[in-house]
Amino acid sequence: MAYELPPLPYDYNALEPYIDEATMRFHHDNHHNTYVTNLNSALEKHPEVDPGNVDELIANLDAIPEDIRRAVRNNGGQHSNHSIFWQIMAPSGAGGGGEPTGELGEAINSTFGSFDAFKEQFAAAAAPGALFGSGWCWLVVTSGGQLAIKTTPNGDSPYMQGEIPVIGLDCWEHSYYLKYQYRRPEYVQNWWNVVNWEEANRRYQAARSS
Repeated sequence: MAYELPPLPYDYNALEPYIDEATMRFHHDNHHNTYVTNLNSALEKHPEVDPGNVDELIANLDAIPEDIRRAVRNNGGQHSNHSIFWQIMAPSGAGGGGEPTGELGEAINSTFGSFDAFKEQFAAAAAPGALFGSGWCWLVVTSGGQLAIKTTPNGDSPYMQGEIPVIGLDCWEHSYYLKYQYRRPEYVQNWWNVVNWEEANRRYQAARSS
């Protein structure tokens, strides 16, 4: 079956003022939709390699025929990344923002020293000087079961490295330029106001049990 663009779990303007409605419409309806379309087009040539789950698909790129591997890597990675991105955000004060609690909160404090220290390290990794050009910044569960901050270039996913994403921040310019222009650090700082820690905690627990 062809992959489909997942609907947003909230209205386009629900993340205001931190992420604007125009960006959300442009980002979801145009950019993400294009990745889905291009992924389906590539897989039409070799439908037998598709397990029906995009995360599984991109986790095993060596099994993808060479003539479509780049297209699957780029577009499959971006489809997976964005599908996570929409889910790990929520309107501020209605599930978004605050601090992580439960197992994830404890793990962040244990790994990074405190939530504030974690945010500082995450922001440093996502800064233009550290993540040059386009890419993503992640909190992942490594293959050893530990939390770590990682970045991936372009549309690459932690799944491609055998790691499981807990939260991920899109650092491509299309995710923030209409509102923040070149000010990526301001975008990163404001993004914490819409992070859905309940969903992040669910993802962390699932990763730990898998």
